[in-house]
Amino acid sequence: MKPSFHTRLINGPFKDPGLYVRLLREGRAFLFDIGSTDSLSARDLLKTTHIFVSHTHIDHFIGFDNMLRVCLGREKKMSLYGPEGFIDCVAGRLKGYTWNLTGDYPLEIEAFEVTEASVRSTVFRAKNAFQPEIKAPQPFTGGLLKDSGVTVSAVILDHQIPCLAFSMEEDYHINIDKALLGRLDLPVGPWLNELKSAIRSGKADSKFHLNGRQYSFSELKDIAAITRGQKLSYVVDAVGSEQNINAIVTLVRGSDTLFIETYFLDADRERAHDRYHLTAQVAGQIAREAGVGKMEPMHFSPKYSENSDLLIQEAEKAFRGE
Repeated sequence: MKPSFHTRLINGPFKDPGLYVRLLREGRAFLFDIGSTDSLSARDLLKTTHIFVSHTHIDHFIGFDNMLRVCLGREKKMSLYGPEGFIDCVAGRLKGYTWNLTGDYPLEIEAFEVTEASVRSTVFRAKNAFQPEIKAPQPFTGGLLKDSGVTVSAVILDHQIPCLAFSMEEDYHINIDKALLGRLDLPVGPWLNELKSAIRSGKADSKFHLNGRQYSFSELKDIAAITRGQKLSYVVDAVGSEQNINAIVTLVRGSDTLFIETYFLDADRERAHDRYHLTAQVAGQIAREAGVGKMEPMHFSPKYSENSDLLIQEAEKAFRGE
């Protein structure tokens, strides 16, 4: 299966965590956590439409200012999601600057704040000096976003403060039968994306001009096979309690890739409990129980800067059930 999501961790395991996800068929990107963004180009940031912030500790949120600086004068809307108190954090960052000359700037930021009961949102517009415009809250049932066949869901975890973990799932995947394409003597090209869009939107009346003739949707739909969609998950900063573990397993179950913190070794589990982080062993056990395809250990404690392989080995061993 050709992936729909292209992923890369934006920093090394001892630096600020963050996951950049390109939606290949749409030419845009999502970002999970926004710590230091030095490794991302201005182009990367401008492609980013949605940012999902686990919590606002400095290593997970300091990159907001850089994102704001790059996008300030652009025709752009950004949507940011975070846990309880998140709207005040975004407002506080915006209040740290003076906005008397932004009346003709089109940038719009909408901040969503997730609690056990609801999702509250506030809009900040550059043209209004980022004064908050409060919107009516919506009930929180686990889903945060459903957009263009992609669903992002979250659970609230305990990091001594509320901390969000996320999953991102494609509703279904469309595979092109290249052999049938060849037998029909049809070219590979941008029209295939148009066909996929027609399938997703249910536009059975779509027409396609190829090789000097017009094809109907019904003539071409059989070259596209519907299969299970891609799923990835992102989990950082949570104590390894039974409640957290159960919530994570439910959220990430069946993920093709699970990006998960392996902050401490099991030998330091008391330290992990005191600091509200997962151990590598617990991370591996979660990945195994959830039946994920691949586990990507990340977000290591500086304590292991000289022996990071031990964290990876412990996580992988637990993942394999050894």
